[in-house]
Amino acid sequence: MIIEDERGLRENITTYFTGDGNICESCNTLQSAMDKLVMYEYDCILLDIGLQDGEGFAILDYLKSKKKSESVIIISARNSLDDRIKGLDLGADDYITKPFHLAELKARVMAVLRRKMGSSNGMLTFNEISIDLQGRAVTVNDQHIILTRKEYEMLLYFIANKGKVISKTALAEHLWGDEMDMHNHFDFIYTHIKNLRRKLLDANGRDYLTSIYGIGYKFKAE
Repeated sequence: MIIEDERGLRENITTYFTGDGNICESCNTLQSAMDKLVMYEYDCILLDIGLQDGEGFAILDYLKSKKKSESVIIISARNSLDDRIKGLDLGADDYITKPFHLAELKARVMAVLRRKMGSSNGMLTFNEISIDLQGRAVTVNDQHIILTRKEYEMLLYFIANKGKVISKTALAEHLWGDEMDMHNHFDFIYTHIKNLRRKLLDANGRDYLTSIYGIGYKFKAE
């Protein structure tokens, strides 16, 4: 959920994340955000703390009082140390100041979701795939497989977005950031996808990666 009273920024963030296949809701006031939180649960909340009808910190107070599990990233024009400390003390997972690049915001969202998906012992498990988030080690059917750094990051990104169609552009931006501009085609994406799929299959893993013609890829959720 995106809680932001600046219309242009709110719409840009929504468009950017829905373009990856994410389901996004947005609101521009503290009251409308509270109404949604009473009815629904979210994976992650992007929270502007300077709302027209109140301080966004009230959202953090509410989540804490109700013991709700939503991850929260504060997005704010305020860059004071006091605001950062207050937000983190109230339970926010991260704090990013405006202006920011949407690619950086996405990277921070993915980092928060990776931590959320990991269990207390730092392990992330999806069917036969187990990932040691601390040691950056991957096993498939209890068989250790060696991945390059990009293949490892790609696997985490796909699992975090399992069941969603990921565009080639979104995948490239996540893996390479600003360096993506140096490439004029997506051959490097095809190569990493091919190698990751082969390594999973060689360990008798299921073929989760599906190519969506003209768009990108999907990692099967089942």
